[in-house]
Amino acid sequence: MKITQKELLEDLVKRTEKHLNAAQQFLELPLEKLQQKPSEKAWSILECIEHLNLYGDFYLPEIAQQMKGSTLGAEAVFKSGWLGNYFANAMLPRTTKPNNMNTFKDKNPNGSTLGLEVLHRFIEQQKTTLNLLHQAQTVNLTKIKTGITISSWIRLRLGDTFRVVIYHNYRHIVQAQKLV
Repeated sequence: MKITQKELLEDLVKRTEKHLNAAQQFLELPLEKLQQKPSEKAWSILECIEHLNLYGDFYLPEIAQQMKGSTLGAEAVFKSGWLGNYFANAMLPRTTKPNNMNTFKDKNPNGSTLGLEVLHRFIEQQKTTLNLLHQAQTVNLTKIKTGITISSWIRLRLGDTFRVVIYHNYRHIVQAQKLV
C-alpha cells in the first residue's frame, strides 16, 4: 500500500476521534449494561475496551519511544511493508464472513471485574494516540520501526503500527457497539 503520509495520518486521526466519541457514548450507559455479556465466553462492552487498553499499554509507549529517538524527517509518501499491511488489514472487521481471532491470555479480560475506569483509561489512550499522530507529521512513518506484542524479533513500520493499533481499536469498538 502506498499513500501520502498526510492522507494516512488524516484517516487515522478521523478513526481515532470516532473511537474517542464511541467511548464517551459508552459512558452514558448504565454500568450493568456495560458489564452485560451475551454469553459466558463472549465479551461485555467493558471487556472489549479493556482488551484494547491492554494493547494500548504496550503500543503507545513503544510508538512514543521510537518517535522520540528518531532523527528521520517526514517523507511525502508512506509505503506499507507486506507484513504490516497484512496485520493491519487482518484487524479490520469483515461484513460478510466474520474473521474471529483468538487473543493471547494476558490480553484476554474475560471474567474480569471491570468498572467505568476502563472507559476513562481508553479515553486517555485515545487522546494520547491523537497526540502521537500529530507528532508523527514530522517523522518518517516508513523508516521508523516499532516492536510488536507477538514477537521481539519482528518490527513493523511506524505507519503500519499505527494502522494495526487503530484498526484493532475499530474492530472491538464495532464489537462493543453491537452490544448496546
